[in-house]
Amino acid sequence: MSKRQEVRKRRQREKARNRILVIMLVAAGALLIAFALIVPGIQQTQNANATATQAVGSPVIVITPAAINAPINGTSLGDPNAPVKMDVYEDFRCVACLNYTQNYEPQIIQTYVETGKVYYTYHSYIVMDSYDNSGASYRAANAALCAAEQGHFWDYHETLYANQVTEDASLFTDERLIVMAQNINLDMTAFDQCYQAKRYASDIQNDISQALTLNIHQTPSILVNGILIQSYNQLSSAIDAALAGK
Repeated sequence: MSKRQEVRKRRQREKARNRILVIMLVAAGALLIAFALIVPGIQQTQNANATATQAVGSPVIVITPAAINAPINGTSLGDPNAPVKMDVYEDFRCVACLNYTQNYEPQIIQTYVETGKVYYTYHSYIVMDSYDNSGASYRAANAALCAAEQGHFWDYHETLYANQVTEDASLFTDERLIVMAQNINLDMTAFDQCYQAKRYASDIQNDISQALTLNIHQTPSILVNGILIQSYNQLSSAIDAALAGK
């Protein structure tokens, strides 16, 4: 073989190696891109599954409901002849409702309801179910009204919010809602009959219809003598103004 032929073959081998190297680099780049796109999606799915699993696997939280030193009438508290009427529209799965219930409502009850100045009424306004079609918010409202039938709406109300560690629907399954009823010592035969029959479906629907008539579209929504309050920080001043007749 001549020297020229050897040079030509060597160049051909180098070209072949270069082509293989380019192909390998392109393939490696494609794998890196695919990895960057796929892994975050897998991690997001795993995180969502972990959250759901945690909700399903978490035990029902048992509490000692706060004592209320005011007349209790179903979903209402206080003197029905009080000069100020306060109506609160909530969803038991709503995180903002949890914040209001734990951080603002107790002070309102202590300062104004227990002193006979405010008649305070809870209304069911189901909004979270529209996002996942789970029916969990409805189940919770149904259970709470069945507790109200036995004079324990507010104990059950507090228990529901104590168990709302996330907005996940799995926290308010039939089984968990029944355990919550047992934990506050309800008559379980009466509760089961009420719950299974959805005895207060029309009451829940009436609350929803009333909210829509009032042009309410979010939870919590709070009205003082029929006036929608825009901020929690305005609650006391709004109640005081209503008491002063302003």
